[in-house]
Amino acid sequence: MQKSKVFVTEFIGWDETVSRLLDSAKFAELVQGRESVVIKPNLVEPAEPPITTPVGLVRSIIRYLKKNCPVKKIVVAEGAGSIKHETDEIFEVLGYTAMAKEEKVELIDLNSAKTVRLTRKDCTRWPEMHLPSIIMDNFLLSVPVLKAHSLADVTLTMKNMLGAAPPSHYNAGSWKKSAFHSRIQEAIYELNLYRTPDFTVLDATEGMSEAHLWGPKCNPPPNKVAVSADPVAIDAYGTQVLGRDWRKIGHIKMADGILGNAETADIVQL
Repeated sequence: MQKSKVFVTEFIGWDETVSRLLDSAKFAELVQGRESVVIKPNLVEPAEPPITTPVGLVRSIIRYLKKNCPVKKIVVAEGAGSIKHETDEIFEVLGYTAMAKEEKVELIDLNSAKTVRLTRKDCTRWPEMHLPSIIMDNFLLSVPVLKAHSLADVTLTMKNMLGAAPPSHYNAGSWKKSAFHSRIQEAIYELNLYRTPDFTVLDATEGMSEAHLWGPKCNPPPNKVAVSADPVAIDAYGTQVLGRDWRKIGHIKMADGILGNAETADIVQL
């Protein structure tokens, strides 16, 4: 079996960095034959990066797709977890609304998107799941930020999938996806059994070293951006950048060898 690869480079500006990484990963070949690409940033709250995905990074990905990939449609989709703010408001505050208008792409609120019911007999935490049909039917490109997390230990690309969970089924009161707080490591892992990203662009330029919504940034800043078609390998890499052991992160350890390969992944420094 071919080894998974994580491509990493120093940040030198979004357009140049994105082009270097996606060219190296042969991204255009991965989306060949796919009509639509759904870009999923992390926009949990109306807070500036590195708490959220920079709009400039998503813009550069969109421009790369337009130039290099024959897809008919590009969508930016997120379902914010904030209890006080709706996704559309966060799109507006963080510059996504203006960017989408300029780039002529659609914004979709996954919190209110049409869902499909899914079942898996091998899942004990989520034997049944409801997820937006748009992420099930199209190429899914996750764009998380390098962050520690007070409950999940880290929030990277697999944790970023919580934004797709509809509040109508997963809001237990404290935030829009709060049902995931119970048995959170299993909850993240089993969500990704239903749908894990097809590709990830990880913003590790600054990073949050202790928590996902508060606390210090990484010091010194890593100043890295990484990409991979393997969600487990890139989450293991991100965990390492945060100075933690991926083998001690439940959802990554459970996913290793099933959804991807952390143990044997090659880290390719560009």
